[in-house]
Amino acid sequence: MAKKQFKSESKRLLDLMVNSIYTHKEIFLRELISNASDAIDKLCYISLTDDKVGMTRDDFKIVIEADKENRTLKISDNGVGMTAEELESNLGVIARSGSLQFKNEMEEGSEDIDIIGQFGVGFYSAFMIASRVTVTSRAYGADSGNQWVSEGSDGYTVSQCARDSIGTDIIIEVKADTDDENYSEYLEEHTLHNLIKKYSDYIRWPINMEVTKSRQIETDETDDKGNKKKSWEDYTEIETVNSRIPIWQRAKSEATDEDCAAFYKEKFSDYTDPAAIIRVSAEGAAVSYQAMLFIPAVAPYDYFTREYQAGLQLYSSGVMIMEHCGDLLPEHFRFVRGVVDSPDFSLNISREMLQHDRQLKTIASNIEKKIKAELLRLLENDFEKYEGFYKSFGIQLKYGIVNGFGVNRELLSDLLIFYSSKEEKMIPLSQYVSNMPEDQKHIYYAAGESKALLDKMPQAEQVRDKGYDILYLTEEIDEFVARTLMNFDEKELRSVNDADLELESEEEKKEAEQLETDHKDLLEFVKESLEGKIVAARLSHKLKSAPVCLAAQGDISLEMERYFKAMQGRQDSMIGDMKAERVLELNPAHPSFAALKDAFESDKDKAAGYAGLLYGQALLIAGVPLEDPAEFSELVSKFAFD
Repeated sequence: MAKKQFKSESKRLLDLMVNSIYTHKEIFLRELISNASDAIDKLCYISLTDDKVGMTRDDFKIVIEADKENRTLKISDNGVGMTAEELESNLGVIARSGSLQFKNEMEEGSEDIDIIGQFGVGFYSAFMIASRVTVTSRAYGADSGNQWVSEGSDGYTVSQCARDSIGTDIIIEVKADTDDENYSEYLEEHTLHNLIKKYSDYIRWPINMEVTKSRQIETDETDDKGNKKKSWEDYTEIETVNSRIPIWQRAKSEATDEDCAAFYKEKFSDYTDPAAIIRVSAEGAAVSYQAMLFIPAVAPYDYFTREYQAGLQLYSSGVMIMEHCGDLLPEHFRFVRGVVDSPDFSLNISREMLQHDRQLKTIASNIEKKIKAELLRLLENDFEKYEGFYKSFGIQLKYGIVNGFGVNRELLSDLLIFYSSKEEKMIPLSQYVSNMPEDQKHIYYAAGESKALLDKMPQAEQVRDKGYDILYLTEEIDEFVARTLMNFDEKELRSVNDADLELESEEEKKEAEQLETDHKDLLEFVKESLEGKIVAARLSHKLKSAPVCLAAQGDISLEMERYFKAMQGRQDSMIGDMKAERVLELNPAHPSFAALKDAFESDKDKAAGYAGLLYGQALLIAGVPLEDPAEFSELVSKFAFD
């Protein structure tokens, strides 16, 4: 029997397929099982119009057998089989697909028959682990079988062989182990079981294999009471190892929320129920797909590490194509877990990656809307559960607003919640606005390290005196979020540190301007005596009881300065030494200002000391570290006992 050469670029093309197209050797099992499923699909389709097939849907199966002693792995099916000519045509010509040809030849109206293997290269993935591959097949309607044998790119042989039943056996002679590769693992029961569950769990036909189990048996020995002792023994039995029907393809009546939550915890290794479950079944002219998405209640342990892989599991007709398809999730919803299944994906030749087409973008856009709607429903109907979710993932939503110069701020703004100083609890921005008095123009917020510090923030006194609520922003990124949002529901966000909170009448403003003019020289003196520590000194109309406060002008606030400073110490940070332009605000109605004014007129050195003392107080009130604690301590001692 003469060996034939592949009708392609032979060695080079086969080497390319084995070593370049597939990134993981384990993928071979998925490909061969998919091919077996296709073969059964074809015979099942034929049986619809040909009663000579003599088989029902319950008769079809795929069988996996591993023989460690002989180092062989066999994948068998009782599908349509192949003739000698089809073995020659389908396996002798690389990148020719019998499945694709079958699909093209099907009559109109049969589009619902899914054929997975449409590229004709999946079979050759077997050579990633095989030193030799033997295919024994008997076609439906044929009287005898045929055998195809190849050791790789040097060619193949085709010959007749005995075979009692229709179908195909693929026998892989597994390569010997090397220092770099452990090929023996593909003969291990647990490895094969795990690969089937990972990639082929939802193939529609049962995948049977011998599974090792344990059972308790009685022994001949007896205990002190005369009872026979028991021991454990291992035994094997044939078992269907795949689930077959995905939970996301079942009707709600067949898959309760409890069932879905159990699936989520097992599939994604979480110990807690998800905060929300989203089921999607979409049919359209462009793309049809099903999805089951889960919003976690708590963040995974590695969520904020580089090792965490975001993305949805991607299936095509029940076969897993990608474990983490990041293109289906926007960055701001990267915490969502779940699966998407569609027969319409445009796959590349290895079925490991998607081509980036409009179908993928359509699904991603729809998923984003579904997630947003579900989060909003949770916020409105189960705020306690939403608040728990927000503790884990609120930071992700905030980064989603800041990233891209606020391109997603309208999408995400109504999902934000902040602590209300008036309500003394977390509330959404929509609730803040609905609670606003008629005369309130803006949304007021205060940014700082903690609620305790913000409760005592002197520059917030003016807003509180008006009876207005103040939102407390206590996370590092919050100030960036507020500045990126700019407004919500046509209400501008204003920091209590802003120079003009628009809370004074025109008459009060004129009086303040005149007072500022009257003390222009004193304010300039304070600035100069602090020697570059501030960019300006002002009289404050916000302060009521406190003598002084620290504010900032320009684009960088004190909170943003604190954030940048924290970032400087982090690895790979590109942020330089970015500081706020500090402004010292003085309360003209406080006794300390009168003392400063008197000293300015009589003793400039003493006035400069007062200025330093007031600046140190402002730093402490703002929660900013003293630049020179020893100097401040000396000033306190000097003037306290003067």
